[in-house]
Amino acid sequence: MAQKRNTTPGAKTRETVLHAAADVASIDGLDGLTIGHLASLTGMSKSGLFAHFGSKQDLQLATIEVARQRYVREVVTPALESGPGMQRLTALCESFLSYVERGVFPGGCFFAAAMAEFDGKTPGPVRDAVTECQRQWMETLAQSAHEAQQSGELCIDTDPDQLAFELEGTLLAANSYFHLFADTRYLDRARLAVRTRLSSGASTPERTATRA
Repeated sequence: MAQKRNTTPGAKTRETVLHAAADVASIDGLDGLTIGHLASLTGMSKSGLFAHFGSKQDLQLATIEVARQRYVREVVTPALESGPGMQRLTALCESFLSYVERGVFPGGCFFAAAMAEFDGKTPGPVRDAVTECQRQWMETLAQSAHEAQQSGELCIDTDPDQLAFELEGTLLAANSYFHLFADTRYLDRARLAVRTRLSSGASTPERTATRA
């Protein structure tokens, strides 16, 4: 559902701060967010920033939401323009790899970093928000796999959730290796892995999107 954007000066300032916070968190982690660092990045006073966020947790939760919106805009929405099923599943994977390669977040995938930061921590509002975003992404992959199965493109004995898990593992590995080694060959390896996995599960190999 489309929502009206609040364009008041205060809302614009808050949005600017949160986009800066998302970039910082992709590198330093959500626990690495500090009012002082954001003040220096945005040119605002600490007191001005405190007026927008009542606590560090409020800042973290708002940062996650802005990151989620950016992720949807850069990864999910472009892929949804593809036809349903195998074509969309391929497009989602390619869209993710493009998002990593283009440096949409300076530290790599925001949510890959957030998962690594919070997977071992005690459940709470911030961890729950990260978990929910990741759940939605996995459901998007699994739903596309299910649609491919329903259309006859994917073998009926394929488990959509398992396929989504395997694809996500490839994408996360590509994100980590690309940033660690600064080498695009790892993105190409991921593309090959995605094509190979989808071809192996296709009801006929020729029906995978990459060979259509």
